[in-house]
Order: sequence, then C-alpha cells, then structure tokens
Amino acid sequence: MFLSTYENKLDKKGRVSVPASYRSYLSNLGYNGIVCFPSFNNQCVEAWPQDRIEKISNTIDSLNPFEEKKDYFATSILSESINLQFDGEGRIILTTKLLKHSKIKNNVLFVGQGKTFQIWEPAVFEKFRVNARKKSNIHRASLKWEKQINN
Repeated sequence: MFLSTYENKLDKKGRVSVPASYRSYLSNLGYNGIVCFPSFNNQCVEAWPQDRIEKISNTIDSLNPFEEKKDYFATSILSESINLQFDGEGRIILTTKLLKHSKIKNNVLFVGQGKTFQIWEPAVFEKFRVNARKKSNIHRASLKWEKQINN
C-alpha cells in the first residue's frame, strides 16, 4: 500500500524522486512507473498503478456508449492520463500540465492514499490536510468496520 507522506525536491528538468517504498510496492505489482492525471477533486496530481487505471477504464467502458457522462469521464480521466516511467534513479518527470494544475514549483509532497497516491505542492496540501482532519472528525461515525465471522 501507499502510506505516509514524503517531501522531495523538483529539479530544473521537472524530475522528482518517487519514495522508495512507493517504487517497491509498484515493483512488486510488476510496474516500473505510475499513471498520473490532474485530480478533478483537488489541486493535486492523482498517481495510480496501471491495474487501477484499467479498472476505471473498464468502469467507464461499461457505461452506455451513447451517454454523455461516458465521454465526460473518459475525457476527464483517461485523456488527461500519462504513463510516467521511473528512470534509473527512481525519478519521474512531471509534465508542465501536471505542474501547472497542482501549482508545484520547487518541492513535491507524495501523499499515500492506500491503493493510490497523490502528488501535491506542500503548502496547498497543508491547507487541505487541516480541513480534511476537521471533516474526518465530524464524519468519523460513518467509517464502519465490517464484522468478521470466525469459523
């Protein structure tokens, strides 16, 4: 899983080192890169393993081919996605479009989200984190544990 947060510097060429634990997890899944796209929920970059992007693609494909929302989702997610491969030093090159969307200039914050991770400008994420913590506290009762049946 992708856990924790890690901050790294963006170099002049737009390269940033992906945390070793994230690369290791992806490697164990058989990937040497990550699929990234501008989040339409937040001012960040979504980073998903290939199998996850295939799952969302299959979900989009299952929609009626003549419904507008199929095109909306495909355009908002799939057409905006880019497969970023790790170089020999474990870095990816964030595109100008991704940097502009997320307002990243110098430092990059990798934020674990379990099966995916996000890439943020640190100050933008800090504002989001404070708000997310408050809202999580308000809605904590809605997070339910499934009961396990012991045999």
